[in-house]
Amino acid sequence: MNTLYTHWTLKELKKRFVIDFPQMVQAAKEAVSAEEFKQKIRELFPHDTVLRLINYDGQTITDFSTGKDVHIQTIVLLFDFLRNTVHPDKNTDLFTDLYFIFRNARNNVHHKPVTETKVMQWAKQWVSGLNSDIQQLREANKQRIISKLIQRLGRRLSVNTPYYLPQFRSFEEKQKLVNEWWNNHRFHLHMAIKNPDELNFYLDKTLSEETMRVLHDAKKKNIPFFITPYYASLLDTTGNSYDDKALRSYILYSRELVDTFGEIKAWEKEDEVEAGKANAAGWILPEGHNIHRRYPEVAILIPDSAGRACGGLCASCQRMYDFQSQRLNFNLKELYPKESWPIKLKKLMAYFEEDRQLRDILITGGDALMSRNATLRNIFDAVYKMALQKKKANENRPEGDKFAEIQRIRLGTRLPVYLPMRVDEELISILKEFREKASGIGITQLIVQTHYQTPLEMTKESREAINRIISAGWIVTNQLVYNVASSRRGHTVALRKTLINNGVAPYYTFAVKGFHENYAVYAPISRLMQERAEEKIYGTLNEEGQEEFVKILRNNIPYTKEVNNFLQREKYPFIATDRSVLNLPGIGKSMTFRLTGVTDEGKRIFCFDHDTTRRHSPVIKDIGKIYITENKSILAYLKQLEEMGEDVRAYESVWEYTEGMTEPKFKLYEYPELPFHVTEKINHVKNPTP
Repeated sequence: MNTLYTHWTLKELKKRFVIDFPQMVQAAKEAVSAEEFKQKIRELFPHDTVLRLINYDGQTITDFSTGKDVHIQTIVLLFDFLRNTVHPDKNTDLFTDLYFIFRNARNNVHHKPVTETKVMQWAKQWVSGLNSDIQQLREANKQRIISKLIQRLGRRLSVNTPYYLPQFRSFEEKQKLVNEWWNNHRFHLHMAIKNPDELNFYLDKTLSEETMRVLHDAKKKNIPFFITPYYASLLDTTGNSYDDKALRSYILYSRELVDTFGEIKAWEKEDEVEAGKANAAGWILPEGHNIHRRYPEVAILIPDSAGRACGGLCASCQRMYDFQSQRLNFNLKELYPKESWPIKLKKLMAYFEEDRQLRDILITGGDALMSRNATLRNIFDAVYKMALQKKKANENRPEGDKFAEIQRIRLGTRLPVYLPMRVDEELISILKEFREKASGIGITQLIVQTHYQTPLEMTKESREAINRIISAGWIVTNQLVYNVASSRRGHTVALRKTLINNGVAPYYTFAVKGFHENYAVYAPISRLMQERAEEKIYGTLNEEGQEEFVKILRNNIPYTKEVNNFLQREKYPFIATDRSVLNLPGIGKSMTFRLTGVTDEGKRIFCFDHDTTRRHSPVIKDIGKIYITENKSILAYLKQLEEMGEDVRAYESVWEYTEGMTEPKFKLYEYPELPFHVTEKINHVKNPTP
C-alpha cells in the first residue's frame, strides 16, 4: 500500500477507496441504482467539484474542438468500480483522478503555496545557454557540425553556388571559410537539414532506432523536415552534459503526430476561410488565406512570401493544419513574392483601412522574419500608408462615428531562437525607420513576438539578436507553448528569469492544442493552473509595479539595463508578465473553466467560458457552453514526467486544480486611449451593425 500513486493497480485503488472512503463504498454496495448512489454522494461530499460531477453525470455534451458528442458518466463508472470486479486490463487513470478529487473534497483542500525558496531551487536546475560551461559545449558542437558541413560541401562539383569549397584548399582553410559562413543566416537556410538521416549524421548518429523509425515514417507522409545547423548545434549528443529534452521536443516528431498527419483538422476553426462566408468567429475576410481574425481589434496578416515558411517546423505547431495543406511550406524559392502580390497587398490594406474596429496587426506566417528585407520594407510601407489614410479619413468623421486607428504592429517570429543571424543590420535599419515614421501617426506599440521554449535557447547569438531589435526601439515579448518538457517544476520560472534579464517580456503561456497529434507533448490544463498558482506567483507585479515596469520598457532605448535595475531594486526574482491561457477554437484565449467530468480513460472534460475582459465578435452571444476534452489524463502525464526523471511527488497538488479564472491583462499589453470615441458599429462581420 506504500506504492507511489503513479503505480497503483486497480486492486490497490479499490483498497484505498475502502480505507479512505468507507461510507462511499458502503453506499455503492447498498444503492439499488446509480441515481441512489449519486444522492448519497451529495450528502457525503457537499463540495462544488463533486456536486458538478454529479450534476453533469448522464449528460451528453458536444466537444467544441472535435464536434463529437461525449457522454459523461463519471459517477456511474465509479459506482460500477466500487460494486464490481473491474477487468484488470482497464487503466487506472480515471479512478486515480477520482480518488484525489474525493480526498481533496473530504479534506476541504485549498491550494497550498510553495515557498519562494523551493520554487527558485527548482528553477536553478535549468541552466541557460549563456552559462559558460554550456557555451563551451555548444562551441564544440558547432565545430563538429562544421566539420560535417565541410564533408557535405566537399561533394559539390558545381561552382554555381555561393557556398562552394574548392578541392585544393586545406581543411583549415575550409574550416575558416565555413566558420565565416556560419554567421550568415542564408547559409543556414541553404544548408538546412531536411531529412532524418541528415539530422542523425549531424548528431553523430545518436538518435535511437525508434526515433529514426518515427522520423522516416514522417518523411514518407511528407511531414516537412527543416532544421538549421545552428539549432542542431544546441543539442547535446553526449546525453549527459545538459537536459535538452525541451529542445528535442520541438524538432523530433511523435508517433501520434505522424499517424495523424494527413487527417489533422484546424484547431482554430476561424482559420478555415471560405470566400464570401464568415469564419467560425463571424468575420468575413478577403479571398485567400492572408488574413486570420478572431477579435474586433486584431487581425493576423500572412504575406505571400517566404514568410509562409519558418526556421524549423515545431512539433506542436498550432498551424500544422496549414503545413499539411502546404499553404505553409519550406519551398523557399517558390515562396518569393509573385507579381500579383503587390496587387493583393493593396486589397488587404483596403480591408484594414475600411475596418471600423481594427487597431492591432500581427504580421506572421510561418514566420514574419523569413520574409526578405525588401518584402518586409514593402509591407511596412503599405501598413504605414494605410494607417495614415485611416487617420486622415477620421478627420471628416463626426465624434462617435470615427474608426479605430492602428496603434500596434507586431511581428511573429521564432528566428531569434532558430536563426538569430537573421537579425542583421539591414533588418534593424528597416525596423528603426518604420518605428520613427509610425510613431508620428499614433502607432506607438511596436512588438517583436518570439517563441523561446527553454532557457537553453538563450545563447550569446540569440541575445545579440534581441539586443539589436531592442536598439531599434521595438519591445520583444515571448510566447511559450507549455509542453511536457517545459512544464517540469521550475522550468518556466527559469525561462521567465532568463528572458526578462535579457530584455524579453513573457506574453502568453499557451496550453498545447488538445488534438491527438499533440498527445506526446500535451501538458494538462490543471498543471498549467498549478504552475500559475504555485510558481509564477512570485513574479507577479502589483498595479504600481506594472506601471513602473511598462514605463521602463516604453521610455528607454535600449531598456534591458533599466529592467535589471528594477528587478534588483524591487527584489523580484523574475517578472511574470504573461497570461496562462488555452486558445479556444473560434472564440480566443481563456482560462476560465470548470471540471464537468472525467472520461473512462481519465481525460478531464472542462466547460470553458470566453475571456470576458476583452471584446469579441458579435457571434460570441450565440455560442453556448464550450466543452473541451483533454487528450491525456493527469496520470499519463505524471508517468511521462517520471520517465524524464522527475519526482512526481512534487506535482501531487495538480489534482486539486479543477477550475480556473482568466488572469487580468498585464498593463504592457493594453492599448493606449484614443483621443476620441470610436464608433460602436462593427463591419466585416456576419450581420454587421449598420
